[in-house]
Amino acid sequence: MTIRMIALLAGLAATPALAQENAPLELRGMGSFHLGGRIAEVSGKPAREVPLGQGQTQKVDPNGQFLVEQMYVQYFLPKTRRGKLPLLMWHGGGLTGVTYESTPDGREGWLNMFLRKGWDVYVSDAVERGRSGWAQPEIFRGEPVFTTHGFAWEAYRIGAAGSWNADPAKRRPFEGSQFPVEAYDNLARQIVPRWVTTDDAIDAAYLQLVDRVCPCALLVHSQSGAIGYRIAQARPDKIRAFVDIEGTLRGEPASVERVKTVPILALYGDYVDTSEMFSTQRKYNLERAALAKARGGSIEVVNLPDIGIRGNTHFMMMERNNAQIADAIDKWLASKGLAD
Repeated sequence: MTIRMIALLAGLAATPALAQENAPLELRGMGSFHLGGRIAEVSGKPAREVPLGQGQTQKVDPNGQFLVEQMYVQYFLPKTRRGKLPLLMWHGGGLTGVTYESTPDGREGWLNMFLRKGWDVYVSDAVERGRSGWAQPEIFRGEPVFTTHGFAWEAYRIGAAGSWNADPAKRRPFEGSQFPVEAYDNLARQIVPRWVTTDDAIDAAYLQLVDRVCPCALLVHSQSGAIGYRIAQARPDKIRAFVDIEGTLRGEPASVERVKTVPILALYGDYVDTSEMFSTQRKYNLERAALAKARGGSIEVVNLPDIGIRGNTHFMMMERNNAQIADAIDKWLASKGLAD
C-alpha cells in the first residue's frame, strides 16, 4: 500500500462516518432489464402428469428449446449525479444483488449509500442466481451447491472455527466484530444454491453488461473478484476503476500487463490471519500487486485495520460501520478522477 493511499484512507478513518441519511432518495430514473442467455434444447425426456391439488393434474413435457443463462440487472440513477461513470456492483458466490441492497439488521446498504453520494448504480443477479433463474440438470453440468445454516459464520470470519452453535445464545463472534450477529439468520436467508460449472456463462453475461453500460467502475465481492478481474482483462478500456472486496485477482502473471491501465483497490477486513483461505488469497493478491507495480500498473491491497477501521468480516458492506467503508471507497474513486 502506498504512502499516499495510507494518508488518503487513514485520514478518512479518523473522521466519524457520516450518519445514515433519513431524507428521501431523489432519482432521475430507475429500471431493470435482462440480457445474455442462449437457446438450449432438451429431448428424449418422458412427459409426466404433475398433481395440482384437488384431484387435478397438468401434463408437463420437459422437452423443447429453452432460453437459459440470462442475467437480471436493476439500475438506479440519482437526481444529482456526482460520479462521472456508472458504478456496477457484483455479488459473491451463493449470493445475489441483495448483498448491496440493505443490511441483515435493516440499515441502508451500499446501493443506497452510493446513490446518496451521486453515483449511477447497477446491481445484478449473476447467471443462475436470484431473478436470473437457473436451468434444469440436463442443461447445467453438475449439481447445485447448498450451504448449511452455520457455514458463513465460521467460513467468513464472523466467529472463529468451532464458534458456531445451533443455540444462538452460545454462539461467540470475534471480539469487536462489526457484523450484526443478532440478525445472522437474515444473512443465511440471502444465501441461495449455486453451481460451480457456470463461469463461462457468467462471464458472457457480464461482458454483455459492460459492453452495454460502460465505461464504468466495478465494485466486486468474493467470487466476483475473479470474474471481474477476467472482465477487466477483456475490456480494460471500459473498466476505469476496480474495487475488490476480498476477492481473488486470479490469473497468470502476464494478466497484470493487460490491466495496467485499470487502478485496482483490494480491501480486506479483520481476522484474516485466522483463515487459511483468506490469508492465502491476500498473499496472492499482494504478489499480483508487486507484479503490477513492476509493469507500471496499480493494485493497492489495503487491510482495513491498518487504517483504523476494525472488526470487519467478509461481509463488510453489511456491517455496522459499512458507511465508513463506503466513504473510503468513494474517496478512492474520486482520487482516480471519477467523481466531482
